[in-house]
Amino acid sequence: MDSLTFGIRKRDGVFSMTPALLGTKIGMTRVLEGNGDAVTVTVVKAGPCVVLQRKTVETDGYEAVQLGWEDVRPHRSTMPQIGHAAKAKTGPKRFAREIRLAEPTELKQGDVVTVEQFSEGVAYVDVAGMTKGKGFAGVMKRHDFGGKEASHGVERKHRSAGGIGGSANAGMGRGVKKGKRMAGHMGDVRCTATNLRLVKTDCENGLLLIKGSVPGSNGSMVVIQKSKKKG
Repeated sequence: MDSLTFGIRKRDGVFSMTPALLGTKIGMTRVLEGNGDAVTVTVVKAGPCVVLQRKTVETDGYEAVQLGWEDVRPHRSTMPQIGHAAKAKTGPKRFAREIRLAEPTELKQGDVVTVEQFSEGVAYVDVAGMTKGKGFAGVMKRHDFGGKEASHGVERKHRSAGGIGGSANAGMGRGVKKGKRMAGHMGDVRCTATNLRLVKTDCENGLLLIKGSVPGSNGSMVVIQKSKKKG
C-alpha cells in the first residue's frame, strides 16, 4: 500500500488525524459565492472511508491508519484482502492507502471517516492523484522544445530532438548523458496539487468542491488532505 505522512492536531487533550480522505474526481462545475462571483470548481466524491487497520509503535514501530474506500464485489477481490477487511467488520475495498501519523489517534479499526472532518476550519487542501496519460510524445510536446527552423533547406525533421550526443560532454565523448530529455511516455505519474482552496463541503452528499487543478481524469482516484502549508 502507498504510504503518506500527515500531521496531527490536538483537540480537548486528544490527538486526532489531520483530515485525509480517499475519493473520486467527478468533474467540473460552477458555484456562486456569497458576493455573487461565479467560481469554477472540481467536484470530488470523498468517503466514507473505513479504517481497515490501526498501526502503533508497540506493534509495528510507527503510528498509522489504513483507509479503505469504495466497496468491491468479493469475486473481484482476493481472499487475503477479503480476510483483511473482515477484521474491520466490512467488505473488501477497491482502494486502500496507509496514512502515517506523527502521534497516536483515537480512531480504531472499523471506524468510518467522512467529509465532515473537512467542514471544521479547513480552507485549503492538497490533492494527490495520477495525471492523465498522454501516450508516447515527442520532445516538443513532452519537454516544450522549440523544434528546428521552418526555413528553406531544413529536412522534414522540424519536430525532432536534433543531436543527442554532442562531443562537448566532458568525459563522455559522443556518449549520451544520463537524464537526457528525449521523446517517450508522457503523463500517468503521481502528482500532488497543493494549496487548493476548498470552496464548499457538502456533507449530505459526501462532496468536496475544490478550486484549482486537480490531477487525473474524471473517475480516477485521488487522496485529499488538509494543506500542509496553508491554514
